[in-house]
Amino acid sequence: MASSNLLLHPVRLRIVQALLGHRTLTTAQIAEELGDVPAGTLYRHVAILSKAGVLHVDSERRIRGTMERSYTLHAEATWITPAELAAMSTEDHAQAFMTFVSGLLAGYDRYLASGTPNLVRDGVDYSMAALWLSDEEFAEFAFELQNVYQSRVANQPTEGRKRRMVSSVIMPDKGTLET
Repeated sequence: MASSNLLLHPVRLRIVQALLGHRTLTTAQIAEELGDVPAGTLYRHVAILSKAGVLHVDSERRIRGTMERSYTLHAEATWITPAELAAMSTEDHAQAFMTFVSGLLAGYDRYLASGTPNLVRDGVDYSMAALWLSDEEFAEFAFELQNVYQSRVANQPTEGRKRRMVSSVIMPDKGTLET
């Protein structure tokens, strides 16, 4: 299964997102975070991701006659290669983007329903900006963004740190596309 087909399923994408940030979770803990996903569905998608090498079994322990596994994310297995992106059709890209945006909307809805959301306290932000950049300036900007992200992605969970989900979308304005 191509990485794009594997990862851009709504349930599998949420499982991957649950494990982002160097987390180790049991299937029961993942189920708790994805409370609206039926157990059978969740176990099936965890098995698919594990078989594909996206999830790694970190540890196992026997509980009441069954084996409880703790999983970590093999982040490199979640990357969609440039060749895979190039092979995707326009419809594939539309579906992938819809899955991504739907995941953002569902996550924001869960945040708002979590009790007492406070956007200022919680550091919630969403914004849009238009940047006029040459191809060279854009490449520099993208490199700088990558460096900022990479310097923080390596952070391990510790006391005082909160897991924060950061998403970004970069796309050209239709009026500036080459034909």
